[in-house]
Amino acid sequence: MAGSLIKVDEFTISSPVASVILGGGSSGSSGLNASIDSTYDVYMVTVANVIPTTDDKNLQVRVTVSGTAQTTSNYDEASKNLRTDTTFSNSGLTNLDRWQPQSASGSATGESGNLILYLFNFNNASEYSFVTVEGSYINASGNLFGHQGGGVYTVAEAHNGINFSLESSDTFESGTFTLYKVVWYE
Repeated sequence: MAGSLIKVDEFTISSPVASVILGGGSSGSSGLNASIDSTYDVYMVTVANVIPTTDDKNLQVRVTVSGTAQTTSNYDEASKNLRTDTTFSNSGLTNLDRWQPQSASGSATGESGNLILYLFNFNNASEYSFVTVEGSYINASGNLFGHQGGGVYTVAEAHNGINFSLESSDTFESGTFTLYKVVWYE
């Protein structure tokens, strides 16, 4: 089985911003009025070269309804974290107000983060929305981290986008965020 990706939305940071919304309709960061809809069942997001304005900030991810990030405590996540400075760790957290697919990223030269997320059931109002996450980044101490995991938003509702922000209301200094439809061919 072969497949392809169709770009739906993209936003590249050119000056510091507090958050980025991919999809989300008219609330999207790109201004394209793009949304996650029922056309396709699976979407993919790439996040490249993300750097926070302030050192040592965690990336936060939320689903959107009508372009508004959902901040309720309905986010669960589990992951395997690989590190160059110590042994791996496992993490499992429930009832959060966001997913945190990446620990503290740095703002010094050479520090950045990269992610690939797959989005499932986002367009289905009768199901929970799920994500899988693969990431790598250089943290605030200059160590290489790898991250593999997933999450679920435990509210059965349709989501038209995905929101990225940083803890403590920090801003993104740089990064490119891209949303794709995943098309499968047989």
